Amino acid sequence: MIDFEAARAKMVDGQIRTTDVTSHSVLSAFLSVPRETFVPDSMKALAYIDEDLQVAPGRYLMDPSPLAKLLQLAEIGREDVVLEIGAGTGYVSALLARLAGSVVAVESDEQLAATAQANLAKVGAANVKVMHGPLEAGHAKDAPYNLIFFSGAVENVPEALFDQLHEGGRVIAVVGRGHSARAHVFVKATGSVSTSSVFNASIKLLPGFEKAREFVF
Repeated sequence: MIDFEAARAKMVDGQIRTTDVTSHSVLSAFLSVPRETFVPDSMKALAYIDEDLQVAPGRYLMDPSPLAKLLQLAEIGREDVVLEIGAGTGYVSALLARLAGSVVAVESDEQLAATAQANLAKVGAANVKVMHGPLEAGHAKDAPYNLIFFSGAVENVPEALFDQLHEGGRVIAVVGRGHSARAHVFVKATGSVSTSSVFNASIKLLPGFEKAREFVF
């Protein structure tokens, strides 16, 4: 019988604190959300390992270490309305629920969206609304958002998503593929968007955000 509570504490102490994550609210969220709830039954024993976990074909539960660094970078407050791109099974949504005022989590896979909804109900994340739809479209109906958070890497951020951002709002995204990818903060001010690159982060790509491959002679 696995002691998941002990495994959760070990994850926070051994994988997250050691990568310069010091935010009390982020650490508390990781300690309070049962990661094992968000993985298939056959993978529960692996829920707290330090790597990405495939939860559906081509879809992954992000490695805890870069995820924690991204959430710390986002500086989420209880007044924030957050749009999550790529809800998956709902784990990041549940963490965001502990940090923000409300969360809209968009998922393109209908079965994953249903799974996320059920998982979030299990952990009492009542301030999350899961929406089924194309990830690259976001969810304009509830815009504008203070924060847009990508739960996976992208090669481009569609302009339509910046249009859903509140003035002064920010986007947190890992941009690029593999070990060359970096975490970026995009900030919207006076209608334009600026960006800064913060740290390296190798995580799995979200579907729908790949750059078109150029023809090479």
